[in-house]
Amino acid sequence: MSEHWPMSSFTPKPVSFSSDKPFIVLSRFLIGSLNMVSKNLVIKDMGEHDEYYVGTCTHVNESTETDLCSKIRNEWFRDMHKRGLRIKVALLEGKHVGFAYMLPIEISPWGPLGEDLLFIPCLVSDAKNQGVGKALIDSAEKLAREQSKKGVSTIAYFPDFFFMPGEFFERCGFEILKRRTLDDGGLTEALMLKAFEDITADIDFLERGYGYEHATDKTVVDLFWNPFCQTSVIEANRVKRISEEYGNKVLLNEYKIDDRDDLLEHGIYRGIFVNGKEIYWGYEAPEEGIREAIDKEIVKGEQD
Repeated sequence: MSEHWPMSSFTPKPVSFSSDKPFIVLSRFLIGSLNMVSKNLVIKDMGEHDEYYVGTCTHVNESTETDLCSKIRNEWFRDMHKRGLRIKVALLEGKHVGFAYMLPIEISPWGPLGEDLLFIPCLVSDAKNQGVGKALIDSAEKLAREQSKKGVSTIAYFPDFFFMPGEFFERCGFEILKRRTLDDGGLTEALMLKAFEDITADIDFLERGYGYEHATDKTVVDLFWNPFCQTSVIEANRVKRISEEYGNKVLLNEYKIDDRDDLLEHGIYRGIFVNGKEIYWGYEAPEEGIREAIDKEIVKGEQD
């Protein structure tokens, strides 16, 4: 296991700004044969030449907006590496084809609550039927055993979701511990575990502790964001920029949830609330959607 993570001041080639292009994590290729592993596939610790690929979450040379967020995330990666974050990168014939974050569950920026487990908050594969996902899972299990963890856990989604698909983790030997419904369409998130030994400590989802506080003659925007998540960083920058456009009509409360105590207090690692009403698209919030939500509340306030 690498204890030293070489970081550089690598600056990608500037590209055009694309403010509202949906940001999609390529987890769809995780569903495939677990037995097909390319002999040219290499799994390694993240190093100097992997920063841009990982920092942009595979969206290399896509937009200036994404590149700027990559810098924010890489700074966070550097700091969290000192506390136990490890990133494994997949290369196929020398080309980046995936990565996985893994860290002690006690410091996970997305939750859940637990002890003595290695947690995988995000695993990405953009190569089909090459065994990338399974190889990254194997590397996480190896790291967990080296660190004397009791198992590996993750939060995945059902059914057949594009991000962290639960079916893939089931096929890798993970079991569902707890499950909860997220929307009327049947989307659920599942707390999953692959245990090496008996687990005595409770493992659970974070519970939201959000409370809206009214402000006289102002529209209140409560922003919860996390520097770990590229989507969260992108929409946070948009919310902050757009809120400034409204001057004293908008009160922005910013919660940068990269502190474990703050995360446990609020139970929200990513969220945008306008006068207490959450706005959410799955992908990063589009600028016109943010403005529409704020305008609606301003007009409503003027009519009351």
